Amino acid sequence: MANKKQIVGKPLEIGGRVLSLSRAIRAGDFVFLTGQIPMQDGVPMTAGSIEDQTRAVLDGIQATLAEAGCELSDVVKSMVWLGDRADFPGFNEVYGEYFPVEPPTRSALVSDFLVDIRVEIEVVAYRPLESGV
Repeated sequence: MANKKQIVGKPLEIGGRVLSLSRAIRAGDFVFLTGQIPMQDGVPMTAGSIEDQTRAVLDGIQATLAEAGCELSDVVKSMVWLGDRADFPGFNEVYGEYFPVEPPTRSALVSDFLVDIRVEIEVVAYRPLESGV
């Protein structure tokens, strides 16, 4: 079973509608998270500062990683989308709080979102499976 991909977590829902994507997938020693957006009470967080929204995203990422048996320190790559380049300093300050030492590699882009949010983050984590798992 360790050689097959494994879905992590329950299906993603927004407004009672199940989305056609997985929250995360473990493939061997790697865990791939789908892009995480700031959520509050099960709906996209459309208000709040970039700092508030970044914390919400990173807290969600941390929770999903925990379901996969990983921690933030296992993240090896992140991809960040910001709605406004002016938000980068505030985003970067909060991001640094979550990755204070040996941060993962990272790419960042300014992009238009499908929902009215300020940030989306996708990560890949590496945590070797214990033998027999």
